[in-house]
Amino acid sequence: MAYDKQFVAGLEWMWGEGFLSPGGEQEVAEIIGGANLKGKLVLDIGSGIGGIDRLLVTRYRAARVIGIDVEPELVERSIEDAEKAGLTDHIEYMLVTEGDLTFDDAQFEVVFSKDSIVHVADKLHMMNEVFRVLKPGGLFLGSDWLGGMGHGESKAVHHWLDISGLHMLKLVTAAELKSNLSTAGFKSIRLQDRNLWYLQEVKNEIDSVSGERGKEFENLLGAERAERRLISSTAKLKVVEQGFLRPTHFYAVKPE
Repeated sequence: MAYDKQFVAGLEWMWGEGFLSPGGEQEVAEIIGGANLKGKLVLDIGSGIGGIDRLLVTRYRAARVIGIDVEPELVERSIEDAEKAGLTDHIEYMLVTEGDLTFDDAQFEVVFSKDSIVHVADKLHMMNEVFRVLKPGGLFLGSDWLGGMGHGESKAVHHWLDISGLHMLKLVTAAELKSNLSTAGFKSIRLQDRNLWYLQEVKNEIDSVSGERGKEFENLLGAERAERRLISSTAKLKVVEQGFLRPTHFYAVKPE
């Protein structure tokens, strides 16, 4: 996926400055829930353009956040925004490649990730790596895009994947996610399905890009891209209604 400035601007237009996936600050609050991040060292996997990391420091009082991403443009933007916010003593960014996490064993107290593990091919390896870099008692929390059981072969799903160009997504079911977390050694595993919430979000998205505000969106992305986004979102609505695309929150603990 090409995260050029136009594309990023369009995502921020929909979900708020610093955010590349649905829900913005409110969804981050839902994910964190009652978890205590105060004074803790946090790893953010798939840190995007850093809006979440700034929240983790300023609102949730994390002592330090290290954000990692595979997209150089996003890492560069994150560094710039952290500097502008005066948070470079608390936030660091690293450009990485898929595979092993380049951190010591038991280094972090919290690992966070929002809507990025879907791009990782070997989910179990990722869970094992997260388990390794967490301290005993550490938390792994976040959200990811999951797939509904038995819906992957529908015409609506194939249509959406074709027009969105997202065939590379590596969707697993909730049962598979829970199994991977358990196999890696995590305990106290909790999942929260957000399909119904996201159904309304997609409807809001379609209303925004096709309604009165649609001209703003077109000015940001250009007419062709804006039209493609509307077509893709309309197709996505059907697969969310079918239960295929299921954003899901997760919470897991590395035993003491």
